[in-house]
Amino acid sequence: MTGQGESEAGFLRCFGQQLRLLRTVKGLTRAELGARLGYGEDMVASVELGRRIPKPEFIERADEVLGAGGLLTVMKEEVAKARYPEFFRDAAKLEAEAVELHVYANQAVPGLLQTEEYARAVFGVLRPPLDDVVVDERVAARMVRQEILHRKPPPLMSFVVDESVLHRPLGGRDVLRGQLEQILLVSGMRYVEIQVMPLEREENAGMAGPFTLIETKGGRRIAYVEVQNVSRVHSEREPVRALEAKYGTLRAQALTPRESLAHVEKLLGEL
Repeated sequence: MTGQGESEAGFLRCFGQQLRLLRTVKGLTRAELGARLGYGEDMVASVELGRRIPKPEFIERADEVLGAGGLLTVMKEEVAKARYPEFFRDAAKLEAEAVELHVYANQAVPGLLQTEEYARAVFGVLRPPLDDVVVDERVAARMVRQEILHRKPPPLMSFVVDESVLHRPLGGRDVLRGQLEQILLVSGMRYVEIQVMPLEREENAGMAGPFTLIETKGGRRIAYVEVQNVSRVHSEREPVRALEAKYGTLRAQALTPRESLAHVEKLLGEL
């Protein structure tokens, strides 16, 4: 499966073997287990062979139907990690535990704001291309990440998005229209602020690329940077402080949240 590391693939095969063993002990065929879980025989076969990453509800239901006593559900978190590319896993874990998240984006709409259609378009244009199965899994993982928007209590979040991103019709004009509508929807959440960096600005502190600032429940302040699938999580105070200062400058250079909302509405009206 293109896009997976050896350790990830090995773990999925191990999970699949456990599932197959439990199914066999229970005396069920793949088709019979699939019927009880609400999935097709092909899906069960793919999970048992380590070719597909099962969703949390698949694991929970299989554990119940097979009487596994938690043997499968205890692996749910590790299975979930396998949904993310290896370079993003540390950041995904930190993001899920965040009490504050601040994102600068100048290549694509931030993942936490993406619609499913837009996310599929983003993964679809990557080169070399990903397998269709991997695209499906990456899109599903991105949608799961967005559960943080509805967490209680939610983290404080802010986003500075370069205007060029809002003009780039990844997936086509209809997909872009839906994405702009999603940005307007999320901007209405009281704990989220979205700002647009206009193309006409003569000064832009974000030319070096996108980054994310994270503060965890324990008070750790962390920065995540990524380029060409190479990422780094910074926990040392000096590089984190430098990116925090840069983010403060970006927010000052960008349109205010209210101005940004009006600007996105204008762009939507022009589509």
